Amino acid sequence: MKLISIDLFSGVGGLTEGLEQSGFQTKMAFEIDELASKAYKLNHPKTEIITADIRNVDTNDIKKKLKGKTIHLLAGCPPCQGFSSIRRLNRAQPVEDDRNSLIKDYVRFVEALMPYTFMMENVPGLALSDAFHEAKTFLEEKLKYNVDYKVVNVRDYGVPQNRKRLVMVGSRLGPINVAEPKNEKMTVRKVIEKLPLPEKSEDLLHKIFPKHTLRIQQLVKDIPHDGGSLNDLDKDRQLKCHQKENIGFHDVYGRLRWDDYSTTITGGCLNPSKGRFLHPEQDRCISAREAAMLQSFPDNYKFPIDAPISKIALMIGNALPPKFCKVQAENIKNHLLTNLPKLISKKT
Repeated sequence: MKLISIDLFSGVGGLTEGLEQSGFQTKMAFEIDELASKAYKLNHPKTEIITADIRNVDTNDIKKKLKGKTIHLLAGCPPCQGFSSIRRLNRAQPVEDDRNSLIKDYVRFVEALMPYTFMMENVPGLALSDAFHEAKTFLEEKLKYNVDYKVVNVRDYGVPQNRKRLVMVGSRLGPINVAEPKNEKMTVRKVIEKLPLPEKSEDLLHKIFPKHTLRIQQLVKDIPHDGGSLNDLDKDRQLKCHQKENIGFHDVYGRLRWDDYSTTITGGCLNPSKGRFLHPEQDRCISAREAAMLQSFPDNYKFPIDAPISKIALMIGNALPPKFCKVQAENIKNHLLTNLPKLISKKT
């Protein structure tokens, strides 16, 4: 059975990659950012990607494009940056951000297309919002979906990264649950240790990492291998801007640990002043390829290497980890294959 999916807010295609690895065929994707859309096309040329602000997309036009095709899964991660813990700095209330309302557009697409199942991933803070619970109530009471949601950590699903996510799934076919953890520990060592030195690599993405002043280079060199940080240096060696109280970040200029999970790969992953993004033993920040692999992208996944390093970092950090998405999609696939024959049997 061919299972058709749609990817909303697709970014560079991390979700689509996971969907396709699990056996779904992604018919259509939507992304507002042209550079991320370009990266998506490099890796998923068979999928029609619509580069537009989804708030301006008419679902009637999309239904015409689909020509009556059954949608088995509508998946996506509506950007809700105002609910992220970094933006909120652990405050209870979200930061004002016009993207916070995009969950309404996600629900608008569910209502218009009525897929058999849906999956939404997001930052855990969204679960504390009225917008989330209003959406859940609408999906359950108005659209009659069976809904489950849970905050989970991608590290429990075979991703080499400590990253919490909110997952909500729904089905018109019967009760459905968020996928159970795989409890397969994947470490930094298992993922990136065997990569060649960037200067000896033929992979252009692996050659992309920040170059620093001599002072910062020496600072990085003196940070102990395998998990060391600025806190291991004398106070007079630490950067003045990081000596202030309540700056909110304590892992800046920290090294990853070989036999542990990576820190969360964020949009600042190619800047060691933004977090624990130094290589465990080489005196440099992780490369763009290493960051992508810690996000569980295949080692040949393509990114526009002519883009500014900050943009590449943002595309990688904003992506959904494909391996995590694969596990969630496999769970939904099994649900569909179990329940669709029952539905067909009832109709006949």
